[in-house]
Amino acid sequence: MKDESLVISKKRCLKMDKKNALVVFQDKKIRRVWYKDRWYFAIVDIVAVLTESDNPQTYWRVLKKRLKDEGNETVTNCNALKMPSQDGKMRLTDAADTEELFRLIQSIPSKKAEPFKQWLAKAGYERIQEIENPELAQDRAKEYYELKGYPKDWIDKRLRGIAVRQALTEEWNKRGIEEKREYAILTNEISKATFGVGIKDHKKIKDMDPKFKNQNLRDHMTDLELIFNMLGEASTTEIAKKKDAQGFGENTLAAKEGGKIAGDARKKLEQKTGDKVVSKKNYLNLKKKKELK
Repeated sequence: MKDESLVISKKRCLKMDKKNALVVFQDKKIRRVWYKDRWYFAIVDIVAVLTESDNPQTYWRVLKKRLKDEGNETVTNCNALKMPSQDGKMRLTDAADTEELFRLIQSIPSKKAEPFKQWLAKAGYERIQEIENPELAQDRAKEYYELKGYPKDWIDKRLRGIAVRQALTEEWNKRGIEEKREYAILTNEISKATFGVGIKDHKKIKDMDPKFKNQNLRDHMTDLELIFNMLGEASTTEIAKKKDAQGFGENTLAAKEGGKIAGDARKKLEQKTGDKVVSKKNYLNLKKKKELK
């Protein structure tokens, strides 16, 4: 889940929330998605920032038609990518990368154009930095969780869990697992063997609203849940390596075996303590819950 960090620029108020795929420019939220090795930004959100129009969607629709009539290639190159809409659902949205946005901005008369260009260049560069130096992503993730109000001990475990998860997904990728659906199924198999419940049911236990699809279960796990989750995923990684598991079928078996190791350890702890590891406790209201153990 390399999907989670927050940056506050000293030069400008720039927030990056990878978990929700949002960036903020002067209090305006801009949706984005990582696609084909680069950031793509929602054009209608850019229009809202630069024009302060009451109806940026209409503004973009009219501008788009005019540019098409003029034979503007930038509009033709824009991609329709799925991004979260106001109702929480993923919907196709016109999106453009940094280079394409620079060209589009030329067509929008705005005093904010130049500072926005500088901000946009920085927003894209942050991601390039993280690819070249993964430790930066971890530092930003730590800052993100701290600003959210998570306890320090929990943050340390969460970041370690991210590293364990990355090692697992990299191993799966080497072994022929490519489709998102297969990743999701394998992850769910580990969860069922580790906790005795699948991810969907685990979310229900924590009272997580299913309409918010971007919510990550791990961000609402207790310390013990994170520990056992790491054990299940780390065990799966080692088993896949040892058995040289190839393809979806063999890696499914490895996932079940890896999860079982964590599941057996969980059951032993529950027998000794009399308490269930899977808990209703979550971090849905951090302002009200400053501590959660």
